[in-house]
Amino acid sequence: MKYVVREKMFAIGDDYWIEDERGERAFYVDGKVMRLRDTLEIQDRDGAVVAVIHKKLVSLRDTMTVERDGQVLVKVRKKRLTLLHDVYRAELASGEELEVRGDLIGKEYDIEYDGERLARISRKWFTLRDAYAIDVEREDADPGMLIAIAVCVDRLAEREHQEHEDK
Repeated sequence: MKYVVREKMFAIGDDYWIEDERGERAFYVDGKVMRLRDTLEIQDRDGAVVAVIHKKLVSLRDTMTVERDGQVLVKVRKKRLTLLHDVYRAELASGEELEVRGDLIGKEYDIEYDGERLARISRKWFTLRDAYAIDVEREDADPGMLIAIAVCVDRLAEREHQEHEDK
């Protein structure tokens, strides 16, 4: 199942619907304002919260957490010591790890578990510059979690890219 994401929607305070490939509303993103740290809430079409995304206030490396029902589901951060290209990792509460690799700024990357692709994030399906798709490839995958991971990687990679340009 493919989900359509608009890039500029993830500013804090912005609210937006993520649509499925049929153009139907699938997830609602609620950017929370007046919070001490960046917070985004992802809800399903019925209003049930499927993920709450926070940027960690204090950490050696930029880290974002995804919570569900008040419990940390996943921590997303850049993987250390990667050669040639950027790789992010999503450490699940169970201790398992997903890898995110590819062209992060250009929005052409994969989310993998143990070498198997769970989702493909791609801009190539769109002529609109500000849109990209998250194609959840496995039926048993959790689309809400994969969308939340993609949102985290998007924000972290963009922040790092801005810091390098500012130097």
